[in-house]
Formats: sequence, C-alpha cells, structure tokens
Amino acid sequence: MIIKLAVIMLTVFIALIVGFNVWGAATQGSLDPAVNAERDAGANRVVMVFGASGSAGGGLLKAAIEDAEVEKVYVVTRRSTDYIATAEASDKVQVIMHQDFTDYSQLGSELGEVSTVLWALGTSSLQVDEATYTLIHVDFPAAFVKAWLSARRAAGNIYSPMAYHFIAGMGTEDSNAPWAHDKRKTERDVAAMAEGTGLRTFSYRSAYIRPVNETTHVGHHITEALLRPGKLVTSSKELGQAMLEISARTKELPNGTLLDNGDSLAYSDAYLFKGE
Repeated sequence: MIIKLAVIMLTVFIALIVGFNVWGAATQGSLDPAVNAERDAGANRVVMVFGASGSAGGGLLKAAIEDAEVEKVYVVTRRSTDYIATAEASDKVQVIMHQDFTDYSQLGSELGEVSTVLWALGTSSLQVDEATYTLIHVDFPAAFVKAWLSARRAAGNIYSPMAYHFIAGMGTEDSNAPWAHDKRKTERDVAAMAEGTGLRTFSYRSAYIRPVNETTHVGHHITEALLRPGKLVTSSKELGQAMLEISARTKELPNGTLLDNGDSLAYSDAYLFKGE
C-alpha cells in the first residue's frame, strides 16, 4: 500500500513538473534581442545595486562586478553579509550603509554619476503587514527614482542614458492581491517619472530566481534543473547579465518595458554572445 501510494505521488509530481514546463515553454518569452545590436559601452559605467543581501541581489552584484564595462559598483544596504564583505574586496565595489530608503539626501554626489540601477530590494508579503509591504515596494522605489533624477539633473546629465531595473515577479499582471497591485503601481509610477529624461525603466516578472552559486544548496540546483526546460527559472547572475545587456542597448527597448522569465533568459544569452 505504501509503495502504491508513493508511486501515485511520484506520478502526480512528474505530471505537475511536465505540465509547468509545457506551460512555461508555450508562454514565456515574447521579446527577441536584436542581432548585432548597437551597444553603448559606457551605459553601465557606474552601477548601483539594492538588495544585495538577498537571494536575487547577490547575483545582480556578481554580474556587475564581473562585467568589463562596469567601472564602479555602489552597493546600498542596511546590513552587510559574508557575500557582500567578500565582494567589497573588489576594487570596483563601494558599500554604502544606508538605513532610510525614503531619504537619499546624503547620496547626491554618488547618484549623480550612477547610470544603471539594479533593484532587488524587497520582501515577501507573508513576512510583513500590508502597509509595510507598500512602503518597501512602492514608496522606496518612488523616493529613490525621484532623488536619482534630481541628482542627475544637478550633475547636468539628465538626458544621458540611464536604466532602472525592478524585480516584480511572476503573477504581477494577473493577481488581484495587494502585493501585485503594489508592484503594478511601482511599474507605472517609475515609468511615468522617467518620461522626458534619459531614464528607461524595466520590470522583471520573473519566476524562480536561483541564488548566486556562493550561497546556494543542492535544493536550489534541483529546482533549477526541474524548471529550466520551461523557461521558469533563471539564476540571479543571469538576471543581472540580462539587465546590463538591456541597459547597454540604449535604443532597443522603450521605457516601461515588462519582461517575463523567457525574455530575461533571451537577453542573458545575448549578453554572453555579444561581439561574436
């Protein structure tokens, strides 16, 4: 009886995985990176990373550090981690300890030179109340983009290429839950703030994001192997590479573009094969 039950459960599990992958392969990916695209090698000269202490942000940081076109990486965080401390050993990296993510008045000089922002700052809606979730996912990004544009204007480069990359998550479009409403609001708000400037904003409606190798365990890699065929997983480093590639293609995607997991994988592949 136990063996029979185990066989049934295994069959159901396999059917679910196959179903997810078939659905993913059929629905993920609608953007095709241009072949031999025009790239601005200076578009990612100075990168700022938020949320580097989290599972997604670590890979974004790693992608920025390893990119030859990136000259400086600012890591804005409330707390350090072993991974951030290790990354800080790079000559490119400067860690900025920051507590109030609604106030950037002390970062004017840094913001004035930043060209690309990789934003992975966030938390689960299961871990905080609704008001706190809105503060983190709506108020924080809005305050930052406003301060960033002000600093760029003061520095005289408000019309130079800039890119803001925001991780929203799969389900943002279809869900009626408060968290999805907040993410959609942020997508609209930051895109509206960017109009009339050199800033383009992008939102990533990603599925499973596998953490950077230095912080993973075997379960992360098993999950990746199971979902990769359906384009339902990307590593955090791949996601960072996609963001950097999109930033460099300054004329390819318009402000406010939404990307699903398949789109991110396509631009990550384009990043790896640039120049070939």
